[in-house]
Amino acid sequence: MSDPSNYGFDTLQIHAGARPDPATGARQTPIYQTTAYVFRDAEHAAALFNLQEVGYIYSRLTNPTVAVLQERIATLEGGVGAVCCSSGHAAQIMALFPLMQPGCNIIASTRLYGGTVTQFSQTIKRFGWSAKFVDMDDLDAVKAAVDDNTRAIFGEAIANPGGHIMDVRAVADIADEAGIPLIIDNTTATPYLCRPIELGATLVVHSTTKYLTGNGTVTGGCVVDSGKFDWTASDKFPSLSQPEPAYHGLKFAETFGPLAFTFHGIAIGLRDLGMTMNPQAAHYTLMGIETLSLRMERHVSNAEKIAEWLENDPRIETVTYAGLKSSPYNALAKKVCPKGASGLFTFAVKGGYDACIKLVDSLEIFSHVANLGDTRSLIIHSASTTHRQLTEEQQKAAGAAPNMVRVSIGTENVEDLIADLDQALSKATA
Repeated sequence: MSDPSNYGFDTLQIHAGARPDPATGARQTPIYQTTAYVFRDAEHAAALFNLQEVGYIYSRLTNPTVAVLQERIATLEGGVGAVCCSSGHAAQIMALFPLMQPGCNIIASTRLYGGTVTQFSQTIKRFGWSAKFVDMDDLDAVKAAVDDNTRAIFGEAIANPGGHIMDVRAVADIADEAGIPLIIDNTTATPYLCRPIELGATLVVHSTTKYLTGNGTVTGGCVVDSGKFDWTASDKFPSLSQPEPAYHGLKFAETFGPLAFTFHGIAIGLRDLGMTMNPQAAHYTLMGIETLSLRMERHVSNAEKIAEWLENDPRIETVTYAGLKSSPYNALAKKVCPKGASGLFTFAVKGGYDACIKLVDSLEIFSHVANLGDTRSLIIHSASTTHRQLTEEQQKAAGAAPNMVRVSIGTENVEDLIADLDQALSKATA
């Protein structure tokens, strides 16, 4: 399609990146279930391997179905390019890989998903990287944490599990002053509710498993490149600014300009890390994105009603939903995600840990699963599952205290969801 800026979100979520299949005229994007692609001739093959021509070589690197998904997500986020991969966790490593060297660190929000906290506090140490965890509400602390070895700031637009809102613009200003990229996980918000690049983010990551796919069928991840960062402004990012030995001294920033990070993600990241998204997963996610705006509107509407009901229930201590007028994040939410605060939040049950376990076990419509962003309503007790590896202090900092449960509100009839919570709370707090 022509210039995406001419079209609205609902149109782009259906059409961006997609064209009728040139071989058959198929209107829907086919699943190109193939590992390799025939070269026109030896010269064509050499040009592809030298990065002198864009095309398909091997599906670990590029695939036509995945390519459509990459273009669609990049368009919806307002980026210049994107790289899809096998999971959200893979996307986080893919985002950091071109930026980091042994001895380098990142500044990460304390309110990240528990698995991300573990990945950043434990696993990346094996690469010689480290993370400093900082409360992103404390801008002075964020600024103070930056040192000569800091290569990125990482946070979530809407935090999982608590639904806390990050002031993306304010943190982006700190990153700009330090000459480092800001990476925003936009999984919980999606580009329908929040556009981090417009707020100053350099890179956006997604677990496409969640709201983008929306039906709990496949895992996937994506890294979106804003194309706005100058990788040559300092010597901090040699992978992008300096000659690459594997490509005869090619300099990604010099050769590919705004698309340097995207091309590096494919030519180096997918080539060597192999975190490839399979074409069938890309197909399911493309189907999901076609209804993204419709689903997010219902997720938000249902979440607002349920959060208000819970807030007024005497069996509940606190509700963290930023869409509530009582939330300390309500004013910020209107700036960061003006169409709503998504469908994810936590609430504390009177009776503590034991009451939370009884609640989870007593629900009938809500599913007890380690996922979010599904059309089905989901619940989990984070302290005993997704955040189990963390200390109690880390759990509380992440918004996953022992007396809290996380809910991902689906698109069912809201009256049925409230009735289900009501009967389960009666059993849990009896």
